[in-house]
Amino acid sequence: MGGLSTFQNRLEQLQRNKFFETVVIFIIILSALTIGAKTYNLSPELTHLLELFDIAVTLFFVLEITVRMIAERYITRFFRSGWNLFDFTIVAASLVPLEDSELVLLARLLRIFRVLRLVSLIPELRLLVNALFKAIPRMGYVVLLMFVIFYIYGALGSILFEKINTVLWGDVAISMLTLFRVATFEDWTDVMYETMAVYPLSWIFYLSFIFLTTFVFLNMMVGIVLDVLTREHQKFDQESGEGEAGEVHWIREHAALIETRLERIEQLLEQRSEREGAHSRRERE
Repeated sequence: MGGLSTFQNRLEQLQRNKFFETVVIFIIILSALTIGAKTYNLSPELTHLLELFDIAVTLFFVLEITVRMIAERYITRFFRSGWNLFDFTIVAASLVPLEDSELVLLARLLRIFRVLRLVSLIPELRLLVNALFKAIPRMGYVVLLMFVIFYIYGALGSILFEKINTVLWGDVAISMLTLFRVATFEDWTDVMYETMAVYPLSWIFYLSFIFLTTFVFLNMMVGIVLDVLTREHQKFDQESGEGEAGEVHWIREHAALIETRLERIEQLLEQRSEREGAHSRRERE
C-alpha cells in the first residue's frame, strides 16, 4: 500500500506540473492543426505521416488520462468531476477506428472535439464556460421576453406591410425573420425605406423595435453574464487564495482562528482566577 501511495503521489505531482500541462496543451493544439491540414489536398506520403501522428496523439491522450485516473485516490472521485468525465469521453471517442468506412465520418467528427480539451485544462476557460452555463437560466427569461416583443412586432409588421412586400412580411413567421435581420442591422435600412415610401412614419416601428431588442434586451443579457462571471471570479479567487477575494477569505479564516484562540485563553484565565480565589479562601479559613 505504501508503494502504491508513493506512486500515486508522484503521478499527482506530474499531473500538476506546469511543464506537463504545457506539453498537453501543445499536443492538443497540434492535433487541431493536424485535423485542419487533412482538409487540404496533400500528397499520400504527407497524409500517411499525419495519420501516424494522429495515432501517436491518441496514445498520448490515453496515457495522460490514465495518469490522471491513477493519481486519484479513488476512481469514483475522478468521475465526480464533470470536466474529468468530459475529458474521458473525448479520449474514449478518439479510439473509434478510422478504417471502418461506416464510422470514419463519426471518428473524424469526434477527433475535432479534442480541441475542446483546452477548456478543461485551462482554469480561465473553465471559469468562462461555467459562468456561461450558470447564466443560461437567468438569460432564459430575457429570451422569452424578447420572443414576445418579436411576436408582437412581427404581427404588426405582417398586418401593416404585407401588401408592400409579401416576401418580407407575408406572415408572422416571415415577419419575425425580417425583424431578426433588422435587429442584426443586416441591410435593415433597405427594409425601412421600402415601407417608408408608403407609410412615412413607419420609421417609428423600426427604431422602437431596435431600441427594445438591441439596446435594452441584449445589454440585459450582457449584464447577466458579467454578473455571473464576477461571482465565478470571486469564487475562483477564494478557492485559489489569489486576488482581493482570496485575501479577504484568508483574513476571515485567520481572524476566526485568532478569535478561537483568544476565547481559549480567556477560558484558561478564568479557570486560573477561580483556582486562585478558591486557594485564597482556603488559606483564610
